[in-house]
Amino acid sequence: MKSLMISIGNFLFRYRNQVFPVIIVALFVSVRPAGEIAGSVTLEKAANIAGWLVAGLGLLFRATVIGYAYIQRGGLNKKVYAKNLVTAGMFSLCRNPLYVGNVLIYTAIFLIHGSPAVMTAGILLFCFMYQCIVYAEEAFLEEKFGDGYKAYCADVPRWIPRFGRFSQATQGMTFNVKRVIAKDYSTESATLITLLLAEIYQHVVRTTERDIRHLLFLAGLIALTVLATAFVSRLKKRGVFNENKTP
Repeated sequence: MKSLMISIGNFLFRYRNQVFPVIIVALFVSVRPAGEIAGSVTLEKAANIAGWLVAGLGLLFRATVIGYAYIQRGGLNKKVYAKNLVTAGMFSLCRNPLYVGNVLIYTAIFLIHGSPAVMTAGILLFCFMYQCIVYAEEAFLEEKFGDGYKAYCADVPRWIPRFGRFSQATQGMTFNVKRVIAKDYSTESATLITLLLAEIYQHVVRTTERDIRHLLFLAGLIALTVLATAFVSRLKKRGVFNENKTP
């Protein structure tokens, strides 16, 4: 079973930017968003609010990881790759802190949909897919780094962060805001746009009378996000976020 999951993980690592959006869209259109959960409108609204909060937590978690220590994302030629074994910063709290942030973000997307079926299927499916990716990465890292990686695995949990180690893990480190912006602005933008689109989809599907002002407000936020993303991208190309190198 694990070998199969490793194969799936290698496939998903290479094609996740194509596969993940397709799965999200398929789940969203497969079940019509309801205006209530278990007969309660309040519960549905609570799930919606929770979705935004969880998304914010996921982005904050990713920012904390990148701000203190960074690893090359996307591997090499879209294959699992690591030049060095990174164990500093948040990577000393758990072995996959960026993926923890990602899972929180995808959980948020399905919470906003509001359907218990979609929430359950989506969250479980993405947890499974990330576990497959992690298995694939672990197989590569164990082969490349050997006993050093095995010792790291024995000391640091795969998923659940040990927050009690945070002070020790970041002692002597400086949080790099520029790196967070440069490395993660596209994820932040994509997350916000996806959540706003989910809100628009909800409104259009659930209501017979459209609140045009509300839809225009959401569309305006998407437009502002796109403009802000383009602005940050331009600043990045100009080297504004380049890290100062010490000789």
